[in-house]
This record gives sequence, structure tokens and C-alpha cells, in this order.
Amino acid sequence: MEDEVEFIDDLDEDDDFVENVTVCPSCDEYEGHDILTSKPKGTGHDHRVRCQGCGHVHTVHLRPPRAVSVPFMLTDGPHSHMVDLELDEDEVIDLGDVFEDSGMLWRISHLEDPDGKSTSSSVASSLRRVVAMREDLIRVRVTLTIGERSRPDHLICPPETMFTADTMLEHGGRTWLLRAIHTGSGRTLRGTVPANRIVRMYLHQPKAPERTHALSGRERRQAWKEGRLGFNPNPVLPRESHPARRR
Repeated sequence: MEDEVEFIDDLDEDDDFVENVTVCPSCDEYEGHDILTSKPKGTGHDHRVRCQGCGHVHTVHLRPPRAVSVPFMLTDGPHSHMVDLELDEDEVIDLGDVFEDSGMLWRISHLEDPDGKSTSSSVASSLRRVVAMREDLIRVRVTLTIGERSRPDHLICPPETMFTADTMLEHGGRTWLLRAIHTGSGRTLRGTVPANRIVRMYLHQPKAPERTHALSGRERRQAWKEGRLGFNPNPVLPRESHPARRR
């Protein structure tokens, strides 16, 4: 049976650094080993080593893991495509892992074992298929409402983009009122929500601004009275025009 050498990374400053750690077959302990000789063997190396604990000399056979091809379904919004990615056969894949492919980030959302059953973690050699969603940009569903008519649409944005209800939003070359945001726990008419928590947003056509001038003196006086022209503590009322009297 081949011995395995473990290389320790991410050591704290106070940790003692020990190189070439493996289990010694003599003392049955994880110990540092000194490499006495090394020679290539196939795609790896054979190392003649001496245990720093008990001094036992033995051979460690290092071989790189075999590469396996794993089918990945990459989903970017409504579009999906299949690719085969090469992984080490013993590489552990977990749900939620993020990886890079074709200059984009993807998050693993589904793993299938050889029987087609879902699993939360597996080594690459035991995977039938992996499904991943694009991570650096996400698709947010929206409903656009103009008057009595509504239609579905979507917008593309980074997952950390923040949206605030009851504010104006530019979309599709138009300005919309973000009337409400629907999250997994319900709708909100106020508050700010990141894009990756949004199920759907409801965009309404803003109301047309009210007329700021009256067509006649009577309409203007009524507008001031109703407060549609703002607060005017001392309004100057327009004079009514009368046709000139004939002499």
C-alpha cells in the first residue's frame, strides 16, 4: 500500500512548521520525514525517507490523482449548456461551491450520484452530473404595470445590487416606480433588499405630474384652495379679462 505525504498549509505564526508529514509504518505516528533519495516513477515520484521521530527508513510512493471528466450543466438565466470539466478523481465537490469557467463565476446548486440521486457532497469520480448557476450576475424577475396592463420581464445585475421599494428605477429606457419587492418571506412596500434575495419586483408607470397652472382665474383659485399649487400665503389672483366695451 502506498504511503501518503500530507503538506500542511495555512499555519499560524505560532505554529511549528514541519515538512513532509506522513504516517511512519514503524511508530504509527504522523511525523516529519527527511527525504534521502527521490526518483521519478511514472507520473509521480518514489521518495526514500527517514522518520524524524524514530529514525525508521521507508519508501513513500507519490502519484498524482487520475483526472476524470464530469458533466456540468451551466445555467445563465434562461439559458443552459453542458460542458465536460476535468477534475482530480479524489476532489471533493460540495453544494454551494463557487468555481470559475470561461471568465465567469458559477455556484453549484445540484449534485447527482451514479444512480441519479441528489447528494450534498461527493468526490468527482462518483458524480454523474453537476448543475451550477451563474454567480457573478443574476436574473431578477420583474412585473411591469402600465395602467390596467401588466407583463413579465427581467433585469440582469450583480447579486449584491441593492433595490429600495417606493423609489424610481431606470429599466428598458423608461423610468419606473418600484412599487413593491417580493422576497421569500413576503412583499415589502418599503425597505432595501439585495438582488440575490428577491423573488420578484413590481414596477409601475409613475403617475403623470398634475397640471401646475390653471386655464382660468377660477381654476387657479380652486387649485390654490385645494393645495395643488403648493402653499401660497398671499396669492396674487389673476385678473379676469373682459372684452372692451363699445362706446
